[in-house]
Amino acid sequence: QVQLVESGGGSVQPGGSLRLSCAASGINFRLFAMGWYRQAPGKQRELVARITSGGITDYPDSVKGRFTISRDNAKNTVSLQMNSLKPEDTAVYYCYAEYLARGYWGQGTQVTVSS
Repeated sequence: QVQLVESGGGSVQPGGSLRLSCAASGINFRLFAMGWYRQAPGKQRELVARITSGGITDYPDSVKGRFTISRDNAKNTVSLQMNSLKPEDTAVYYCYAEYLARGYWGQGTQVTVSS
């Protein structure tokens, strides 16, 4: 059974930082590309960071320079370090794992950026 379990969400003031983690089980983690997506109320789910099985990363312009994705294949975890957070970063953040035609989602963790 595949499980992706996110942790680390919460509330923070603008300019603050949070670190999200996702623990994966039931998959051959090192083969999978991993990603973080977010969905704000009334908006479509969007990619915020992706890391390939080989460690290549990709970010949209909206978070580039502020967010950093990393993976630990020994621990089957992927993390998202979020710095200089803005109110528009408020959303539910989801962990995603993909390999060939297979994709799996975590349950999501809320991030709220507000003063």
